[in-house]
Amino acid sequence: MLNIVLFGPPGAGKGTQSQKLITHYNLVHLSTGDLLRAQIAQGTELGLTAKKLMDEGLLVPDSVVIGMIDSALSTNPTASGFIFDGFPRTVAQAQSLDDLLARHEATIGCMIALEVVEEELVARLLERGKTSNRPDDQNEEKIRRRVHVYNTETAQVASYYAAQNKFHSLNGIGEIDEIFEQITQLIDKAC
Repeated sequence: MLNIVLFGPPGAGKGTQSQKLITHYNLVHLSTGDLLRAQIAQGTELGLTAKKLMDEGLLVPDSVVIGMIDSALSTNPTASGFIFDGFPRTVAQAQSLDDLLARHEATIGCMIALEVVEEELVARLLERGKTSNRPDDQNEEKIRRRVHVYNTETAQVASYYAAQNKFHSLNGIGEIDEIFEQITQLIDKAC
């Protein structure tokens, strides 16, 4: 089973590359953002709480996210693998994910981080905000807060996977297909 963590700040291209990787490797996409947005669209209590936190650029509690991922793993027992997009965001989440995967007799094969400078991220997200109807993509202050949260809290997860020899970094600026080619070469060699 091929399990990949696709990592990077908001706007790095994780969603775009995830879609290509899903098709190429026949993976199940586990995007916590998508899972949470589905809860928001359904108007669930979890969704309303998550919306408030996401609109403020804050993270949703670990127990909620882990529960959603456990459910997704359980409903896809014959999957070729999973691509984790936007998760884990903290070392505690990475440890919880490792524990959860062990219960499902699986592990993370590798973490691939897409590196993009902040000004490029802001420009990409503001552009995406014009069509996405996501309030967190339409406000530069909120975007910069999300990038700051990533840099101060989430980026530490890279060290966690580096200690397991599973961390790999790639430049996330360039042509989409060229970045995809670099990612697949890395996966085929290292994961």
